[in-house]
Amino acid sequence: MRKIEQEKKTPEGFNRYLFEVDMLRFVRERLHFSPDTKQTELLRGNIHRVLLNCTRQWGKSTITAAIALHRAWTRPASMTIVVSPSARQSGEFLRKANLFAKKLGIRARGDGDNPISLLLPNDSRVVGLPGSEATVRGFSSVSLMVIDEAARVTDELYKAVRPFLAASDGDLMLMSTPWGKRGFFYEEWVNGGARWQRFKVPATACPRIRPEFLQEERHALGEKWFSQEYLCEFSDVGGTLFSRDVINRAFSDDVKPLFPVGEGFSPRPPAILKS
Repeated sequence: MRKIEQEKKTPEGFNRYLFEVDMLRFVRERLHFSPDTKQTELLRGNIHRVLLNCTRQWGKSTITAAIALHRAWTRPASMTIVVSPSARQSGEFLRKANLFAKKLGIRARGDGDNPISLLLPNDSRVVGLPGSEATVRGFSSVSLMVIDEAARVTDELYKAVRPFLAASDGDLMLMSTPWGKRGFFYEEWVNGGARWQRFKVPATACPRIRPEFLQEERHALGEKWFSQEYLCEFSDVGGTLFSRDVINRAFSDDVKPLFPVGEGFSPRPPAILKS
């Protein structure tokens, strides 16, 4: 602790300290990236449990790659995990993290154990994992876990990776464009409670998407699909007879069963009447 306090007294040490505690300053001045209003709000927040419900082409992978690199750069020997539906998507996330690392003067190299990975000089790692529950086990003490395109990641995979955060009480970010009223991303957004910090970023709040383009997309995609892809609305999956909301309203916890099953009671099928 005394050594850290001594380092803060030097101009170089104090500047590094400012970048460590101020992620927005780090992204602007060290990564030379200018975040928009919503991205700035995200960088200023307390990242512990974050739900990022955003439009297509907002730049969610870019801004979270910057967050992942800040975590790795400021916490020596830490582990950051990125989970995506496919290895290709995890690789694209790591590519963006690598580009940011070069702006810090860090030469990109893998960790020697994982094919999609980035090892920093302080022994911190950023590792990308594909969307397969059978191949992601074995990690622990994860400082930060990012689940990209979370609406398209299976519930089984989500349940398999959450224990990575147990020993470290690590941070978790789920980011996605909606994909129907189903899956853990939808459930956490609607029913996850106050433990989650929620960010909703429709295309109308993205300065890089022109209104004229959105008008064209609304005409081409139809209202329901457009609302899902660009307005961050959870639409019912096509082909279902009843909507999710209608099904939910059909159930009530206030209705008591006619024949409650108690301890030691085994229900039997009704007797078959003989003519």
